[in-house]
Amino acid sequence: MTAFWRAWSIWAVSVGVAAAALLSNVLYPLPAKLASEAGSGLDGVVGGVFIAAFATVGALLAWKRPGNPIGWLLSATGLAYAVGAFNVLLLHFHQTLTLASWVGFTFLLGIGLCVFVVLLFPTGHLPSPRWRPVAWAAGAGVAGWGVGAAFAPTIFTASPSPPNPVGVPRPAGDILYAVAAGSALLMAVTGLAAIVSLAVRYRRAGTAERAQLKWLVYVGALIAMALVVEVLLQQIMGTGTAANNLQNALSTGVIALVPLAIGIAILRYRLYDIDRIISRTVAYAIITGLLIGIYAGLVLLATEVLEIHSAVAVAVATLIAAALFSPVRRRVQHRVDRRFNRARYDAETTVAAFAARLKDAVDLDTVRADLASVVHEALEPAHVTVWTGTLRPGRSP
Repeated sequence: MTAFWRAWSIWAVSVGVAAAALLSNVLYPLPAKLASEAGSGLDGVVGGVFIAAFATVGALLAWKRPGNPIGWLLSATGLAYAVGAFNVLLLHFHQTLTLASWVGFTFLLGIGLCVFVVLLFPTGHLPSPRWRPVAWAAGAGVAGWGVGAAFAPTIFTASPSPPNPVGVPRPAGDILYAVAAGSALLMAVTGLAAIVSLAVRYRRAGTAERAQLKWLVYVGALIAMALVVEVLLQQIMGTGTAANNLQNALSTGVIALVPLAIGIAILRYRLYDIDRIISRTVAYAIITGLLIGIYAGLVLLATEVLEIHSAVAVAVATLIAAALFSPVRRRVQHRVDRRFNRARYDAETTVAAFAARLKDAVDLDTVRADLASVVHEALEPAHVTVWTGTLRPGRSP
């Protein structure tokens, strides 16, 4: 019960602050010159979902797995982002960027805490004692950034940098500048080291732990794809306010999937579905790319080479792409399963081979032994029992 009250108390504060900031932004819109600092519209909504995701999953893990520090780290991350979102309320009450910009440094504290999450995932322990210097360096980076950014002479997390009302005057304050810059670099280096630790864990892990790690790697791949899409959107839509909000919402929304994947992995809820999810994602990405290429190629061929009317060309290209969807999906899915969802592919192949052998089998003992072997190979159960019986004459099955 102690873990329950602590975990959900942190959740209540984090979600309450995020909800208050979002509600105040909806009821009392900020002036245009301040709205860009606080985030508005879709960007603000996704930011609230982002904070709620970290806080909720963190509270659930801290309650269900209080001995695993990852739940508490996720709760602290959600709280750090909620404090950062508190700048919206400050802007509403004070209409000034100074205090709002000062609390903004907590966002990077949340990122620093995520370094520990990756380093300890999924067991809550370091991969080996050799990684202790990395953990100490990450802790030093988080602490150094918190002190340096909070008490530097100016608030350098904002542009232009206003004077810090609680800053240490120069020249002593210049030391804090160096501490904050060095700490940010240290957090980046330890973050890369934490990602390397996942590869080390994966090599030594068993089947269950590898499935847990795949969940985090899968979300990391989605984040990388979102960054690519964000760059493309920037080239297409430019750098206006609406475009920036859409790009920020995209990247923030995808990162919000990180705590969800961590929660599934640690609680082991539908853990082994990750292979199926990966295979489906890769397959549909390939199918989408192929069909878009075929569609664009047919339209260009019809309009530029054959000089057919554009409406007719579009209609014909659409029908051909739709007709190709099912056969392309089957072929691509089969090949992708062989690479990314090997368990399903092997199970289907094993069962199909057994069905082919069953057509020519006449000995019951041989069939029974073969069936038990196939079930054990395809499903890997803890125990296999095959029961057979005979029907008495005159009785229906």
